[in-house]
Amino acid sequence: MANTSSAKKAVRKLARRTAVNRMRRSAMRTQLRKVEEAIASGDAAAARAVLATTESVVMRSAQKGVIHANTASRKVSRLSARVKALSAQPATAAAN
Repeated sequence: MANTSSAKKAVRKLARRTAVNRMRRSAMRTQLRKVEEAIASGDAAAARAVLATTESVVMRSAQKGVIHANTASRKVSRLSARVKALSAQPATAAAN
């Protein structure tokens, strides 16, 4: 337990920061799940639309320090590749 007034204040600040970071992490994970669901449904247009919003949320999370910048870039890159592959898939299926 914190004894000094400065330590007590630090505990209060940490609790507030933790709550904010938990909220941001939850929002980011929700957006990631929405993209995953759009990809699973096979709807390329919906996946592209959700990906634009998700990219913003993920990069903002990195900027705020919730996740590392490289982690955010990796997540966005992998999702973009999957959405791009999904968009190209119907074109190749129609050609065959």
